[in-house]
Amino acid sequence: MPATEVLPRFACPDWWDRLQRGQMPMAEVPLNADRAAKALAFFNRLRLPDVPGNPPLAEACGEWFRDILVAFLASEDPETKQRLVVELLCMVPKKNSKTTYVAALGLTALFMEEAPNRQMLIVAPSQNISERCFDQAQGMIRLDATLDAIFKVQDHLKCITRRKTGTRLDVKTFDTSIVTGEIPVLTIIDELHELGKKAKAAAVMQQIRGGGITKQGGQVLMITTQSDEPPAGIWKTELQKARAIRDGRGGSAPILLPVLYEFPASFQKDQAFWRDQRNWHILLPNINRSIDPQRLVADYENNGRATPEAEQIWASQHLNIEIGVGLGDDGWRGADFWDLRADETLTLEELIARSEVAVVGADGGGLDDLFGACVIGREKVTRRWLVWCHAFAHPKVLEVRKEIASRLRDFEAEGSLTFCEVSEYVARIAEIAAKVRDAGLLPDKNAVGFDPNNIAAFVDALALRQIDGAMLHRLRQGPALSPALWGLEHKLSDDTLSHDGSALMAWSVGNVKIEVKGNGNMATKQAAGRAKIDPVIAMLCAAILMSWNPEAYGNSVYRERGFLVA
Repeated sequence: MPATEVLPRFACPDWWDRLQRGQMPMAEVPLNADRAAKALAFFNRLRLPDVPGNPPLAEACGEWFRDILVAFLASEDPETKQRLVVELLCMVPKKNSKTTYVAALGLTALFMEEAPNRQMLIVAPSQNISERCFDQAQGMIRLDATLDAIFKVQDHLKCITRRKTGTRLDVKTFDTSIVTGEIPVLTIIDELHELGKKAKAAAVMQQIRGGGITKQGGQVLMITTQSDEPPAGIWKTELQKARAIRDGRGGSAPILLPVLYEFPASFQKDQAFWRDQRNWHILLPNINRSIDPQRLVADYENNGRATPEAEQIWASQHLNIEIGVGLGDDGWRGADFWDLRADETLTLEELIARSEVAVVGADGGGLDDLFGACVIGREKVTRRWLVWCHAFAHPKVLEVRKEIASRLRDFEAEGSLTFCEVSEYVARIAEIAAKVRDAGLLPDKNAVGFDPNNIAAFVDALALRQIDGAMLHRLRQGPALSPALWGLEHKLSDDTLSHDGSALMAWSVGNVKIEVKGNGNMATKQAAGRAKIDPVIAMLCAAILMSWNPEAYGNSVYRERGFLVA
């Protein structure tokens, strides 16, 4: 963006330079000076209830959070005198005192709100977090006799009321009925990333945001660490939006102010960089306050490095490293190139139009698994492999695997996953194979490959569409699929393969863990139950068939059954 061009509101394109200089990764926000001074004066007098000596926040709080406080509570357009920051998202690593600080911010907002009988909320994803947040807030009040006179504390309700106005601050654990009756004038959400794992979180967030369009002007502050799984649901949505605004791609007048303590994507993928302890301080605004750098290093050396899985979780929580494709030493090496080969224009119809031959792979498990289908076409002239995938699931999986329900709903919205009964989805996959066959692209042998176990209904569905006999190939699983793993790695790395770019497949590829079995490699799950790789196994099945160099021309079976038009 040219230097002379006016940046969109809240854009902060130099955020990485700011972080390296020890500054806030946040755009400058014009303030109402009087309101900012009032907020700071109240906030600074609050004292930490769980620290020896109970120091006031004037001494104990890092300057970074005071900047967030005044931006959120005292922003003002210099011309219209209207509030600018309606929402704020702060992503900061673990142990930077965010729960304590948001409890203090909630009290400050409650003190400054002059409208009578309003509702404010602090929302936590679990009872433990909500209780800690409330304990911090009520502890601050009870350390100061003046505050004890200003606020009424009801421990059993986790409610704090300002006596003068009747406006109350409720600390609640998230559930789908959290907002009832009056829409809050202010909502603080602690550990937003955890809501990405909860069903209907987006609907609740929409209800909370209803206050933002009223005359009283509701506000939402979200503060969180990075997720210990690939971002999903409402967390994925908010993170993507915040990054777009920060980078100047969020429209001219956004209402959300992003404050993201994270490394650039290239450094997140560079394990040598983020493992270098000399770089950690960049993302830790409370270093030498709530964070002891020596103890942080000791925790990493003794706990964070115990296993690859432990390191991923540790890095996501303490360094905001986003877990996803390419992270993990025992992941599939093809994942390192997966994002680079995405072609979002590659629909099934486009694959059929561009291909000279195509094969189908399928894989599925029980009712708590996905049933993956993959079509791989060989492009005319270039012989480039074109990969299109889709998954099906029984609705029961949303109940059995609640921890990934919101993620699966994301895939459904994307169009890469369909929920339906077993009889329907085996029929739908057979229809996909028939569509490829009717285009004249299936070979007369080894056209559809699949796991020989638990597949009877699928074979019957294919037979109804006259796809049977030599066209079917039952493929051995486990290490027998090693050639497909290795072959796809090479094709991804040398850019002779394109795929449809779905989030479903990015997630599934990121879930793959490689185990060495004898002379071969076996694709397994990164985590039992919640990590699904069925669409990847379907792709491996199709890749085995395509590696046998099939031809669709002169197909005698097609001619006998009247499928070929020409």
